[in-house]
Amino acid sequence: MTRTRLVALDVDGTLMSYDGVVSDGVREAIGGLVDAGVHVVLATGRGVHSAAPVARALGLVEGWLVCSNGAVTARLDDSEPSGFAIVDTVTFDPGPALRAIALELPDALYAVEDLGVGFRVSELFPAGELSGEMAVVGFDELAATPATRVVIRAPGASPEEFHALVERVGLHEVEYAVGWTAWLDLTPGGVSKASALEAVRRRLGVEPFATLAIGDGGNDLQMLEWAARGIAMGHAPERVRGVADEVTGTIDDDGALSVLRGLLA
Repeated sequence: MTRTRLVALDVDGTLMSYDGVVSDGVREAIGGLVDAGVHVVLATGRGVHSAAPVARALGLVEGWLVCSNGAVTARLDDSEPSGFAIVDTVTFDPGPALRAIALELPDALYAVEDLGVGFRVSELFPAGELSGEMAVVGFDELAATPATRVVIRAPGASPEEFHALVERVGLHEVEYAVGWTAWLDLTPGGVSKASALEAVRRRLGVEPFATLAIGDGGNDLQMLEWAARGIAMGHAPERVRGVADEVTGTIDDDGALSVLRGLLA
């Protein structure tokens, strides 16, 4: 059996296909790891309200969730009405960032995470892009709400344009990750999946050498560097594959499954 005792798994594009499918093999492998005493931690950009149902669908009934790109850490807990208990949160003042970007992108849509519930939004986002409950509020209210995560969507803007915008407006106090076209995530400065996972690792008493992580996105860079064994999905951008210790198959190949099965071999 593997010496790995903590496995950190990104969700979208790693465990779950882009159309929301998780293979039976992945579920079975995760169950086998849990039965073997391995701590399986979902580490995702999703809010906890969205990550907890995924954990349940994977058969995880207890354990830890790292959500909102590290700004929220929760523990699965059947005694809670929501099925989870929030343990740690880190927030930032989104006002300066929102106002600076609004000057450059006046037609953008903005969302601030409503912890454990959904999002407060400037306007409704296209169906399926955000999860949980949506409450439309004024821009000033959004800007005044302490945030764990801010989402900015600008139709017609490319990831390259978003990168240039972030540099131009000087968003140095928040971490950011550009997703698919016209999508920008902002989280508190210094916060990442890696920072939250390190706190979880210490809570669990797992040695650093006994950690493994699998991911596919720019928000997984620090996590892959943090893990003793960082594995990038085959479809991950070059800069993500470049920091990984190994590269597995793509999401279409169910690349995470081969890694998980290897831990059980």
